[in-house]
Parts: sequence; C-alpha cells; structure tokens
Amino acid sequence: QVQLVESGGGLVQAGGSLRLSCAASGSVIYAMGWFRQVPGKERELVATIRRSGGNKYYADSLKGRFTISRDNVKNTVYLQMNILKPEDTAVYYCAAGSDSMIATSPVFWGQGTQVTVSS
Repeated sequence: QVQLVESGGGLVQAGGSLRLSCAASGSVIYAMGWFRQVPGKERELVATIRRSGGNKYYADSLKGRFTISRDNVKNTVYLQMNILKPEDTAVYYCAAGSDSMIATSPVFWGQGTQVTVSS
C-alpha cells in the first residue's frame, strides 16, 4: 500500500501561482498524476508523468500554465500552476499507478488538497 500526501494548496488571487507537492511513501517509483474535481462534476485529469520523468501529458486546456515534474530521490511529484484562473478552483488529487494506466486507472490516491482562486 502506497500513501500519497499532498500539500501546497490554498487561496490565491487570479493570475497568481501555486506549487502542489505529493510525497509517496516507500521506495517504489510509480507513474504519477494530478487530477482535480469540482463538487457536482466528474474528476478531471490534469497531468501525468511517467516513472522516468519523461512523457508528460497535460490536459489541453492547461498546457502552458501547468507543469508537472518529479524528484525520484524524494519520491515526490510536483504541479506548478501559473496564471491561475477562478475556474482552476477545485480539490486537486495526486495519484499513482503504472505508466500505461496512470491516466485512466490509477491504483493509489491521495486525500486531496483544496485550491481556491479568487477573482
């Protein structure tokens, strides 16, 4: 069982930046992803990164503003979010799984961190 602990969420004004972190327990390296969810809506894929740190994927609407990265020594994945918009307000979840399935069927989930962007 892998525990994922997110941090870095909070309240920010539109146009600002936040960096989310997700630390995974143990030494096994998984593909990682970030998802987000607004109450009443389905969970949305934000970005994924493979175990090697390559092959990054971003939702089309977020390209150019969000950057996913990882530090395998720390077993931590990051999501740098720039030029934040009110519509980015959501609970952001970290997830872990296989390279081939991280986008569709992650195995492990974090508890989520709230990001609120004020206009």
